[in-house]
This record gives sequence, C-alpha cells and structure tokens, in this order.
Amino acid sequence: MCLGVPMQVVSVEGRWAQCRGRDGDQLIDLCLVGDVQPGTWLMTFLNTARSVMTAEEAAQNSAALDALAAVLAGADDVSGFFADLIDREPQLPDFLKVAP
Repeated sequence: MCLGVPMQVVSVEGRWAQCRGRDGDQLIDLCLVGDVQPGTWLMTFLNTARSVMTAEEAAQNSAALDALAAVLAGADDVSGFFADLIDREPQLPDFLKVAP
C-alpha cells in the first residue's frame, strides 16, 4: 500500500522545498507541482510533491494517517479521526461520477 503524506512548505530553493510534516523536515522535489510559496501544503510521496492541497485537505489526510496508526496500535474505535464523514454519506469526486 502506498500512502502520501501532507507536508507544509517552509522554504523554497529552485525546484526543491524544505517541508515540515508529521515525521519532521524533508527536502521535497517540486517538479510535478511547479512554483509554490512557504506555507503551501503539498501531498508528498517518495520525496516528491504530487499535488498542492488546502490546509483543510491536509488536516483530513493527517487525521486519516493518525487513524491508521491508531488501528496498527490496536485501537478499536477510530471514528474520532473522521469527523468530516460522520453523519453523512461520502461523496465521489467529480472525475469518478457518471456523466449525465
């Protein structure tokens, strides 16, 4: 299973960004996302930014990673990590919806 990790840009030099995430600081390649500014959130995988995210998306993804860590540690109830999904049906992204 491959998991992306949200990281926040601290500084930028050329096509590289020093980013801070759940496991500390890391140098991230920006070739797939282009120019970014400090404070920008990125979805990263294998030291490469895959997409730009909002702060809300980064928080939701971090909560999902926290839930996974809790399950691996033996937790039974992870509903608290998915507050954005409680009491509502999950929605498909537009690109997965059937065209009318």
